[in-house]
Amino acid sequence: MFRTKFAAVAAATALALSLAACGSSDDTAAPAQSSAPMTTGAPMATTGAPSSAAAMDAQFGAGCAAVPTDPANPGSFDAMAKVPVASAASGNPLLSTLVAAVKQANLVDSLNNAKDVTVFAPTNDAFKKIPQADLGKVMADSKMLTSVLTYHVVPGKLTPAELAGTHKTLQGTDVTVTGSGTSFTVNGNSMVVCGNVQTANAVVYIVDTVLMPKS
Repeated sequence: MFRTKFAAVAAATALALSLAACGSSDDTAAPAQSSAPMTTGAPMATTGAPSSAAAMDAQFGAGCAAVPTDPANPGSFDAMAKVPVASAASGNPLLSTLVAAVKQANLVDSLNNAKDVTVFAPTNDAFKKIPQADLGKVMADSKMLTSVLTYHVVPGKLTPAELAGTHKTLQGTDVTVTGSGTSFTVNGNSMVVCGNVQTANAVVYIVDTVLMPKS
């Protein structure tokens, strides 16, 4: 009798471990009713995984509505995903001022040739928040402009799940991202309005305020 009870306990334990590891009860739920609660929980985990994966791949944010939807349009998400980041930005109507600044600083080739980076891309309206005289000074000073633009670039492709935290930029100082899910703020005042935009060599988070490195 002792051996029979021991074998039953061992079988139930093995079943529980199998369910926990595989997240599926198609072949193992029937033999023991005691495993029913775990069988009920497993499909929930399995259902959640595709949703998380889908969220990782999808763009998010109210600003995404302004991006062209026609795949043939160079500013669409589909078109941007096929070309490197500076070329991708040049087709996006939200980013024309940024593109002009990148060209002014002679950073087009550097950005297009960069391998796996994250770019915080200010919208045209973000640049309009800067007083015109100050923006003119920055645009006219190549060293300062390069510093500002490279401050918007972080090595590595950061997924939404990896975005929150402090990250060292190509400029050399840090940016800090707070938030989770589909709501993120950079350096406390720059909101991500359209996030997780894919290009051939980068992931882009479009922001509503230009990031300024500390002097």
